[in-house]
Amino acid sequence: MATQKGIESWKAKKWFTVYAPKFFGDVAIGEMPGKDEKAVIGRNIVVSLDSMTHNPQNANMNIVLKVGSVDGDKAATKLMSMELLFSFIRTLVRRYKSVSATVVKAKTKDGIAVVVKPIVITVQRSTASRINAIRKEMGSFVGEYVAKSDIDAVVKSIAGGTLQQEMHTKLNHIAPLSKAEIKKLEIMW
Repeated sequence: MATQKGIESWKAKKWFTVYAPKFFGDVAIGEMPGKDEKAVIGRNIVVSLDSMTHNPQNANMNIVLKVGSVDGDKAATKLMSMELLFSFIRTLVRRYKSVSATVVKAKTKDGIAVVVKPIVITVQRSTASRINAIRKEMGSFVGEYVAKSDIDAVVKSIAGGTLQQEMHTKLNHIAPLSKAEIKKLEIMW
């Protein structure tokens, strides 16, 4: 009779507890199996932001965490990206509305390169010149905001919604806006 090799290798694996980064409170967010510590380092884990902040308003954003170091059975992570769910963006973009989006590459005050992708939806259709003006001012505003803040402040302002609120009030004079969001934040460690 044949032996099952898959079960024996599975029993040899060890479970590691994965912890969130310090600006999310170093809470345990899950467990992952691995042969040893080297097998766990470098793995990604995707978590909903509302499970980290315990705020149901953040249910529309996922965060990607990468295991950076392992101490015993504790795996510490670092934030790689934050992204809005496509289904949430689809609910915002409707007929008779205009969308303006841009990509902003900047460095934080502490020297970490980030890519921020803001998106703005107007209340009604707008002219191309207004959409271009929104895109240009949105890019400069987000670039300046990131440059004068450190990485912890940028992540907290996006998770808390303060960056989005400031962007909405800053751009609302060009055309009436229904929503201003950060579609994606990528951190280049």
